[in-house]
Amino acid sequence: MSKLSLSFFTVAALCGLVGMVFGAVMGVTEDFTLSPSHAHLNLLGWASLAIMGTFYALAGRGGRLGWTNFVLSSAGAIVMSLSLGLYLAGNQPFLSGVMAGTVIAVLGMATFVASVARSWGRAKIAT
Repeated sequence: MSKLSLSFFTVAALCGLVGMVFGAVMGVTEDFTLSPSHAHLNLLGWASLAIMGTFYALAGRGGRLGWTNFVLSSAGAIVMSLSLGLYLAGNQPFLSGVMAGTVIAVLGMATFVASVARSWGRAKIAT
């Protein structure tokens, strides 16, 4: 497995673990105010990063574009989820963090789309 793919899986697993603990705490306290933050952490952090890591493991290489994808997507997931949680907890100034995290996450996904598109040129026809 490449370091790029392993990096995606490492951050994804950490997001998944934090998301599970976050969900358990919400369940125990019966306070689901922060559930949108929990959902974003699980979907962007755990699911999306794991899917991207799988793609790079199968594609074989990602190069500079893959590492750019990793940095943007990881940062976007973390910044958006954390800022959203703080905003939902009543900290109005963190709305700008939510917007910044959204932009970073979208740029990360756009970079992933570019990596997938670039892989079409390397794809081999199955026989």
